Amino acid sequence: MIALGTYDGTIHILDFLGNQVKAFAAHSAAVNELSFDKEGEYLGSCSDDGSVVINSLFIDEKLKFEYHRPMKAIALDPDYARKSSRRFVAGGLAGHLYFNTKKWLGYKDQVLHSGEGPIHAVKWRTSLVAWANNVGVKVYDAANDQRITFIERPRCSPHPEVLLPHLVWQDDTLLVIGWGTSVKIAAIRTNLNNGANGTYRHVTMSNMNQVDIVASFQTSYFISGIAPFGDALVLLAYIPSEEDGENGFSSTIPSRQGSAQRPEVRVVTWNNDELATDALPVHGFEHYKAKDYSLAHSPFSGSSYAGGQWAAGDEPIYYIVSPKDVVIAKPRDAEDHIAWLLQHGRHEKALAAAEAGQGRSELLDEVGSKYLDHLIVERKYTEAASLCPKLLRGSVTAWERWVFHFAHLRQLPALVPYIPTENPRLRDTAYEVALVALATNPAFHTDLLSTVKSWPPVIYSALPVISAIEPQLNTSSMTDALKEALAELYVINGQYEKAFSLYADLMKPDIFDFIERHNLHDSIRDKVVQLMMLDCKHAVFLLIQNRDLITPSEVVSQLLSSGNKCDSRYFLHLYLHSLFEVNPHAGKDYHDMQVELYAEYDPKVLLPFLRSSQHYTLEKAYEICVRRDLLKEQVFILGRMGNSKQALAVIINELGDIEEAVEFVSMQHDDDLWEELIQQCLHKPEMVGVLLEHTVGNLDPLYIVNIVPNGLEIPRLRDRLVKIITDYRTETSLRHGCNDILKADCVDLLVKYYKEARRAVYLSNEEDDTRSKRDASGASLPIEKTSSMRNTVVKSKTRGGGRCCLCFDPFSIQNVSVTVFFCCHAYHTTCLTDSTYSNSNKKGTGPTSQEPYGYDNDDDEDEEDDQAGDPQMRCILCTTAAS
Repeated sequence: MIALGTYDGTIHILDFLGNQVKAFAAHSAAVNELSFDKEGEYLGSCSDDGSVVINSLFIDEKLKFEYHRPMKAIALDPDYARKSSRRFVAGGLAGHLYFNTKKWLGYKDQVLHSGEGPIHAVKWRTSLVAWANNVGVKVYDAANDQRITFIERPRCSPHPEVLLPHLVWQDDTLLVIGWGTSVKIAAIRTNLNNGANGTYRHVTMSNMNQVDIVASFQTSYFISGIAPFGDALVLLAYIPSEEDGENGFSSTIPSRQGSAQRPEVRVVTWNNDELATDALPVHGFEHYKAKDYSLAHSPFSGSSYAGGQWAAGDEPIYYIVSPKDVVIAKPRDAEDHIAWLLQHGRHEKALAAAEAGQGRSELLDEVGSKYLDHLIVERKYTEAASLCPKLLRGSVTAWERWVFHFAHLRQLPALVPYIPTENPRLRDTAYEVALVALATNPAFHTDLLSTVKSWPPVIYSALPVISAIEPQLNTSSMTDALKEALAELYVINGQYEKAFSLYADLMKPDIFDFIERHNLHDSIRDKVVQLMMLDCKHAVFLLIQNRDLITPSEVVSQLLSSGNKCDSRYFLHLYLHSLFEVNPHAGKDYHDMQVELYAEYDPKVLLPFLRSSQHYTLEKAYEICVRRDLLKEQVFILGRMGNSKQALAVIINELGDIEEAVEFVSMQHDDDLWEELIQQCLHKPEMVGVLLEHTVGNLDPLYIVNIVPNGLEIPRLRDRLVKIITDYRTETSLRHGCNDILKADCVDLLVKYYKEARRAVYLSNEEDDTRSKRDASGASLPIEKTSSMRNTVVKSKTRGGGRCCLCFDPFSIQNVSVTVFFCCHAYHTTCLTDSTYSNSNKKGTGPTSQEPYGYDNDDDEDEEDDQAGDPQMRCILCTTAAS
C-alpha cells in the first residue's frame, strides 16, 4: 500500500492503483516524512507541529510523541511490530536525534547525536541507523550501541534546506547517499552476529572493519531522490535551469519563475553510465524546485528496510511524488518494451519480442494485429499476407476476418497462397471468395490454376467459382490458365464433358486417359482436329475404335475444314489408312483421296491398296501415279484398265524388270501378250537371256530359241540353256510323281467306297424304340409316326416295292425292324437273321466247313471299326448271285 502525507497533516492510505483505503488526521501541520515497519503493520510520521505519531493500520492503536520543535525525519525499527521495545529514531530542526524505546515505566528518549545542525534524513536497516545533518552522514549500530562511521558532506553541495540529502540502504551493508549532485556508495564491513530472539550480540570495536566508499560520482543535475535498482541506481533528476547553471550549483534557491524543466528518472550504474532516461509528465513542473520532489520505492515506501533486492516474483515499484502528482514507475517489462516499439513504429522488433515469449500469450495476437494494420496502411499487402500464417496461426475467426478485409481492399490474391486449408479449416465462403478474386484478374489466372489444383475440393463449392468464370469465355480476358482452371472446376463439379472440351482446346497430353477414365467417347465428335494435333496415333486409334459413334465422313469433314491449323492431309492419311486396315469398305467414298494420300505420304503401301480396293477411279489413280512417277502402280492400273500392252511397255522400257514382265504376262493369260513380250525382248540380248530363264512352265523355251535372230549374242547362253533343260527335267519328274500320287489316291478312295457300299443299313422299329425308352425312363412319349409312314419311307428306297425279299410281306404288316443294303434289297431283320442261321447250320454239317451264308469275314483289316470276331451281314440275293 501507499501512504501520502499532506500539508494539512492528513495521512492518506492508498492501494497500488491509487484508490484510497483510509485516511486519518495525524498532525496539525505539514507531514515531513513517513516510515513503515518491515511487516507493514505500523506507520510512523513526523510533522512541522513537532509531533511524531505512530499508527497501527489494522488495529485501533495510536501513539503520539511531542518534541515541540519541527520534526523532519523518522525511521521505525524494522522489527517494530514483532518486538516489544517499539523503537524508533526521529530528528528535526532542534538538531537532536532521538532514539525512543519502550521501557518498563513507559517510553524513553535517548539522544544519539546533537550539535551539528538539523537532522534532515534518517534510515534504519537491521541494527544500523544512518542519518544526515549539516555536516555529513553518520552511522550508528543499535545492537552494539556504538557509532560506526562518519561520511563528510560533499563539497559545494547545496545547503540541506535548499536540497535535502537522500539516504537509502541497498542491502544490509551498502548505504547509498545522494546529496546535491554527488552520489556515494559506502560499504560498511561489520561482523554483526544475531543473538537469540532476533537480538544482536555485542561485538567490540576490534571486530569492526573500516567503512569503504566503493563508488562515487558527480552528476550534471540535482538529485531529488535515489533508490536501488538491482546493481544499478534510480535517480530522480532535477535539471537546473540556465539561471541555476550560472550559479554553478550554488546553495541558492533555484528559480521559480516558471523556467524549470521536467524532472527525469534516470537509471545509472555505479560509474554514472546512463542505462535509461525518462522525462516525467508532472503537472506544474515549471514552478517546482528540486526539494519539491521525492522518490520512494517498494516494498514499503519510506521504510528504512526497503532494499535494492526483491524476492523472486516481486516487482520493484517506484513512486515519484510532487506537490500535485504521484507518478508510479515500474521497470519496463516485455510488454512495455513491445508497446514502446509499436509506438515508435518498430513493428518487426515488437513482433520478434512477442514471438520470443516475452509477455502474455495474447500479446502475440495483439502485436500481430497491429503489425498487419500498419502494413496495410503502408500498402505493403504482400508482406502483410506473408506474415498472416505466423500471426493468425490457428484462429478461424482471425483468418476469416483478414480474408474478407483483403477482399474489401481488392488485394485478396496476395493472401491466397497463405490461406490454410486445414488446421484451421475456414468456411466454404472464404475459399470461394478467394478463388473468385483470382479469377476476375487476368494477372492471377496462373495462381488460380495452381490454387485449384492444390486445394482439396471438399473445402469449397466449385459452382460459385464456375459461375464467375463462365462469363469470361470467348472474351479477351480468357487465358489458357483460366481455361484449365475452369476445366479443373468442371471435373470437381462432375461436368466431365465441359472439362473435356476445354482440355481439348488446351491440347492437354493426358486427355486420352481422361476420355477413357470418364467414358467420354461421345464427346470426341467435335474435337477431332485437336485430338489429332495432340497425338495423331492415339487419336486415330480412338476414332477407329469408336467409328460407330463418329462416322468417317464427320472425321474427314473436320480435318478438311481445319485449314492451316494443322497438317490435315497427313492426319487424313493416317486415319483413312487405319480405317482401311480395319474395314476396307468403311471409307470407300474416300478411296480416290486415299490414293493421292498414299502417293504423297506412303508410296510403298499404295500398290497393296490398289490391289485390295475396288472403290477408286482408275483414271484418277493413273493420273496420280503418272504425276508422281510411280511405275509399278501404273503397271497395275493399266493392267486393271485392260491396257496390258502399255503396261508391259512400262515394265520393259521404264522399269527394265523382265521378271516383273513375265509375272505380269503370266497373270493375264493372254498368248498375244506373250508374243508382244517376246517381240519387245528380241532386240535386247540380256532380256532374252532372262526371258529364257523364266519361261519354264509358262512357255516353250524352244519356241523362243527358234525365233531369236541369228547372230544375236546372248550373255551366259550356255549356262541358261543348261538351267532351262535342268528345270524342264525337274518339272517333268514332278509331274510324273504327282500323277502317280493321284492315281494311288483314286484307287484307295474307290476301294474304301466299295467297302462302305457293301454294308447294310439298319432301320429300327419306332414303337420298339419308344417302348424301350419308356421302360428305361419311366415316362412314355406319344408315337406320332404310323407304320404306313415308315412303309412309305422304306418303299422309296428298296427294289421290292416295300416288301421283304425273303417273306415278300409288306413291311407295313409286320411291325419289325428292316435291314436295307446298298444294292436296294431290303429284308425284315428277323427274316434275314433266321435265313442266315439256317443256311449256316446246313453248311456246317457238310464234309467241308465253310463260312456262314450271308456273312463276309474275308477282309478283317478293312473292317477296323468293327469289333473282332463279329461277322458282317451281307445281302443274300446279291451274294447268291455273286456265288
